[in-house]
Amino acid sequence: MFNLADCNQISEVYQCKLEDSLSAVTKLPQNSRICILRLSAIGDVCHAAALVNRIRTTRPDIRITWIIGKIEYQLMKGLDGVEFVIYDKKTGRQGMKQIRDQFKAVRFDALFVMQIALRANLLSRAIRAKIRLGFDKARSKEGHSLFINTRIAKQQHPHVLDGFMAFADAVGISPVIEPAWTLPLSAQDYAKGESILASEGRYAVISPAASKPERNWHAEGYAAVASYLAEQGLAVVLCGGPGELDRQTGDAIVAAGAPITHDLIGQTSLKELAGVLASASLVIAPDTGPAHMATCVGTPVIGLYAHSNPRRTGPYNNLENVVSAYDYHIQQQTGKDWQMLPWGTRAKGESLMASITPEQVFAEVDKMLTPENG
Repeated sequence: MFNLADCNQISEVYQCKLEDSLSAVTKLPQNSRICILRLSAIGDVCHAAALVNRIRTTRPDIRITWIIGKIEYQLMKGLDGVEFVIYDKKTGRQGMKQIRDQFKAVRFDALFVMQIALRANLLSRAIRAKIRLGFDKARSKEGHSLFINTRIAKQQHPHVLDGFMAFADAVGISPVIEPAWTLPLSAQDYAKGESILASEGRYAVISPAASKPERNWHAEGYAAVASYLAEQGLAVVLCGGPGELDRQTGDAIVAAGAPITHDLIGQTSLKELAGVLASASLVIAPDTGPAHMATCVGTPVIGLYAHSNPRRTGPYNNLENVVSAYDYHIQQQTGKDWQMLPWGTRAKGESLMASITPEQVFAEVDKMLTPENG
């Protein structure tokens, strides 16, 4: 199996070969079969679901197979018209071999290699396809160019979701006016959120914990915002996963005096969490999966950003509501504005989020709670 250094070195040989590859290929014929390879993470899988919805809406004849991560599948399980194949990264080569054996007699019309991580690139070898469609040169890393034969068109500063939509553009699938989602949620999945709404009235959700501690805001800030939300007549719900960081973050917020009416951290499945987000009036979160889940179910989001550019990874329908310190920090660290840097450049540091103030978040809450916004 290749290692990362080998892939990056060999990949350079193929860059020129693929650089001039077609940015659009022949429109897929009727009853084509495509395979989507996007394993993780929750937010990116939510973006990919918008692509799936586009295909299902405009080309229902196309058969879709989606290779997805074990955790992410728990959210997307039951998505209409999609055959899921679960890949658990813990299975390593053996898991890849199982997928290769499963599809050894299948040749897809197109494979969308929508993840550039080395593990995903290697896994793509298990799938036979006429068109192996991947990212443009600027976004091709970790040997990505070795595993594709066609690229999507180059884009200027695309959001991740728009980058995914370019895969559909490349094979002639009709565009949509706006991205849309149809998460496979049942009445049971919605029940917890509906129960909170019935007992408390309008409520806001704070999902405070990203996967990395440095992307999280401080407990005092969240507590101040929770108090402000309560003053506006909203109950405040905490949510998050079962991990230790989520629990520690939630405990710190409660200890800081936040008026939390329901602490659901570690108490919901992903689908139940989506249902709770669906009944909320608004969601406040850093760069984390629930922010994008809220977008999927139509709930407005106030995103809190400092390390990554929210124009690329922010909550898609509420980019104008993001509270961001990214532009300031990236300029301070590089001496350049974000437009002059490679797309996706991250700011570094453990305390960048501290430059976000509660008052900035209050202002976005006020915008969302105006009468015209409900």
